[in-house]
Parts: sequence; structure tokens; C-alpha cells
Amino acid sequence: MPLLPGAEPFRHDGGDIGVLVCHGFTGSPQSVRPWADHLADRGLTVSLPLLPGHGTRWQDLAVTGWEDWYAEVDRELRALTERCRQVFLCGLSMGGALALRLAARHGSAVSGLVLVNPANKMHERAAVALPVLRHLVPSTKGIVSDIAKPGAVESGYHRVPLHAAYSLRRFFRVVDAELPRVTQPLLVLHSPQDHVVPPVDSARILARVSSRDLTERLLERSYHVATLDHDAERIFTETTAFIERLAPGAGTAAAPVAESITPLGAAVVEPGGDTERTTAGGGA
Repeated sequence: MPLLPGAEPFRHDGGDIGVLVCHGFTGSPQSVRPWADHLADRGLTVSLPLLPGHGTRWQDLAVTGWEDWYAEVDRELRALTERCRQVFLCGLSMGGALALRLAARHGSAVSGLVLVNPANKMHERAAVALPVLRHLVPSTKGIVSDIAKPGAVESGYHRVPLHAAYSLRRFFRVVDAELPRVTQPLLVLHSPQDHVVPPVDSARILARVSSRDLTERLLERSYHVATLDHDAERIFTETTAFIERLAPGAGTAAAPVAESITPLGAAVVEPGGDTERTTAGGGA
């Protein structure tokens, strides 16, 4: 099945500090690729996987579930921990939820998390009907490209398969229950004007985790896909500073050699004013 533009996985073999970057629901690596490139350019070892069912057509997502998406990032994290002395997690939207569960379950193997507009719950009234509705209606309107910056476009699905949405709703409940097990340093950057994930999700995550090293940043100029929006560079520099604070010398490696990976049998198709709050404790 042809891949959407920019949807191929990305890996960079850098120094002994690793970063796993997770994209969001119905999106692809394209939405967070500049983030991954920035980290790779600073000599970090970076892994940006393509989640199962993503990056091709929405019908492929309909036959996958949260267990598949989580298993993919779990494998990538285990590979990074074998290669690197410290590993950090970065995630956008559902990618943030995936990162939180990885942190809850892998403990000290994760040195810190950077989350951008992390998702924690489905707030639409129709969500309660998903157990039945998914058997009657195959899909609904997509949620990609919520971006304020003119000309910026997210490569993803314009339809959301309801079977996958139902699985995502169940996943959010799993992650929410595990938030108290998250003890690692945490940086959350979120947009007050987000038309996909409301700020209350970030507030709940910050309130429920057990991390003592918490930093919150507001992305005043961006919408949901802030990694492609006006505040993208700020996200990148904040991430680098966060990692370097917790892993001194992490950004000293040079001469990056990045690799985009197209899965076997796949083909790439061509397309037709800040506020902040920081609470620092002992860390974990």
C-alpha cells in the first residue's frame, strides 16, 4: 500500500542518548518529523516509528487497535534502551498518551518525557455511543491539519474509522488509570487554541502524574499540530534544553546521518506572547 507523503519511519544513529518520538492518531511521522530532525541534528539517537494502520489509508487503521500502536512504540523503546544509556520520550496528541504509558510501565528505563498537546480523553458526546455506532457507521470526519500557520499541512487521514476511535477511547482510560505511576521529569507544552484536544487534558495529566519535576509551557500562537505550527522552533529548543538538563553533554555529538525507512513493499506517493509554569523537585 502506498505511503502518504512523509509517512515513512525515521531513525538516526547518533550518540548514547536516545529519543523515541511518537506521532498522533490518524497522523503519521510527517507531523513530528521536524522535531525528530532537530534532535538528530544535535547528535541524539532518534527513533520515529510509523504506527500500525497509519500512513496509508484510513481503512487500514480500522483493523488495528491501541494494543497494536502501543506494541510498536514498546518495541522501539526496548531497542533504544539496549543501544543508549538514557532514553527520553516525545509525543504529540495520542503519541503523548503512548509515551505516558511507556513511562508508567518502564520506570527508570525512561529518563524524561516531552509532550505536546497530549490527549487524555474523548470529550465529544458521541463518544459514549461508539460501542454501538462503530458497527453502523464506518467512519467520521477527520481531525488532521489543525494548524494556525498558513501553508502548513499535516499528512494524515481525512476520515476517522470508528472501530479505531472506540479502541482509542478504551486506551485513554487505561492510560489515565496509570498516570500516578509516571514519576519521571515531565515537560508539557500545550495550545490554548486547540480544536482537537482541549487544554483540560494537559491539566489532568499534570495533576495526576507523580512526577516531582514538572514544567508546563503554553503555545499561544499554535493550534493542535504545534510541531508544524508557529511555535515549532520553541518546542524544539525547549526539548533540547530539557534533555540536556537531565543528560548533560547529550547534545555534543556531531555529523548526524539520518535515515528514512520505507517499509518493505511500500511506495511513497506524491500529494496532488508566552506563559509558563515550572515545578522542580527531586525528579525521578
